[in-house]
Amino acid sequence: MASVATVCEVLEQSAPCQLAEEWDNVGLLVGEPSREVTRLMTCLTITPASAAEAVEENVQMIVTHHPLPFHQLRRVTSETIPGRLLLQLIEARIAIYSPHTALDSSGRGINQQLAEGIGLVRISPLLPGPDEGASLGTGRVGELDPPLSLGQLAGRVSRFLQTTRAQIVGAADRQIQRVAVACGSGGGFLQEAREAGCDLLLTGEARFHTCLEAEATGIALLLPGHFASERFALEQLAQQLADELPDVETFSSRRETDPLQWIANEPDMAP
Repeated sequence: MASVATVCEVLEQSAPCQLAEEWDNVGLLVGEPSREVTRLMTCLTITPASAAEAVEENVQMIVTHHPLPFHQLRRVTSETIPGRLLLQLIEARIAIYSPHTALDSSGRGINQQLAEGIGLVRISPLLPGPDEGASLGTGRVGELDPPLSLGQLAGRVSRFLQTTRAQIVGAADRQIQRVAVACGSGGGFLQEAREAGCDLLLTGEARFHTCLEAEATGIALLLPGHFASERFALEQLAQQLADELPDVETFSSRRETDPLQWIANEPDMAP
């Protein structure tokens, strides 16, 4: 029989909480460690749709990449969205675990998977951990062998992440060899990418002024979207947990979608 504590131990082994950023909120956030777990759902973010799915699917535990709660709460009431979601899940006795930045930085975490998935070689942490020579750390940096144009790399990234869109900063025909990877909202690593001699920073999303800075300093950006840059790994995490916990029925949320959608321009028919 698997318990909430058993699942936590498995997650801690693959993504130790000590790897998380100091500002993060990781680990078991809601739940009774001794409670039995027979059904488990992974998701990128707990939303009204994914919370309702968890309740309807009778899961006992959610492993969510983005923590709930993320920021400190003074009260848990139905007046706020986080409070409402927490009340719903607590009433259903559903435990919540978040690995977040620990999973980003772990040896088989999101950044490592993304770097390997797009064909980088000679991969190492963008910001190594405190132990000299450690393979753990924040972000990843690697090389394309042979180099690709920015346009070609955008196509490769889109195929790997199964998305039809990506934004770029830089000329599409620019040759890219050395690449920094920081999933999610990683524009803050632009300076580190530049110091590492990278031609490009691959991250989910970046602020407008970060894009201007990248353009001014000669570093290309490739932005497939926050959702796409991380969601794939939660599907793989569900499979990993299913393999390591055969007594637990594990699946990735089927209702979770990217809130950002492209829309085609339609003619203005107003008089």
